[in-house]
Amino acid sequence: MRHGRTDWNVLKKLQGRTDIPLNEEGRAMAENARLEYADVHFDVCYCSPLVRARETAEIVLRGRDIPIIFDDRLIEMSFGIYEGVENAYKNPDCPMINFFSAPENYVPGEGGESFDELFARTGNFLHEVVEPKLAEGKDVLIVGHGAMNSSIICQVKNIPLAQFWEAGIENCKLKQLC
Repeated sequence: MRHGRTDWNVLKKLQGRTDIPLNEEGRAMAENARLEYADVHFDVCYCSPLVRARETAEIVLRGRDIPIIFDDRLIEMSFGIYEGVENAYKNPDCPMINFFSAPENYVPGEGGESFDELFARTGNFLHEVVEPKLAEGKDVLIVGHGAMNSSIICQVKNIPLAQFWEAGIENCKLKQLC
């Protein structure tokens, strides 16, 4: 599940690791997800430590006895000096345009994270944490971010990097992978 909407989502700003909270619409989205998925069984929730993901998980799981475990490997991809840039996905003058239109050609800017780095840390999380839980028959909820979640989906479903964004998920919607 991707976190609920934030003011930066509305403004089409790259959030990355900038710790932006949910806005009222994002909280309402999480509350709707809580009601929509109330009958979906989870044994454990793993969550990004960023406030927008944390708050989403807390709202979605409110009233349920499901532990929420924060893991730094689930933090959003770092966009370095481009965090806070508006409309990077459609600005031909912004080097971030490849991130959205041709991810296989993306080169991170200063302080940014590469797809290889993102896939390495989320892959490590999958192998060390999720796979053992699934082998025990546990139902796992992961609450995170657009790029981070897409990296997990791509790895589980063997989707090539060129199709990275086709794996994406909407805010506060479940995407079942197994």
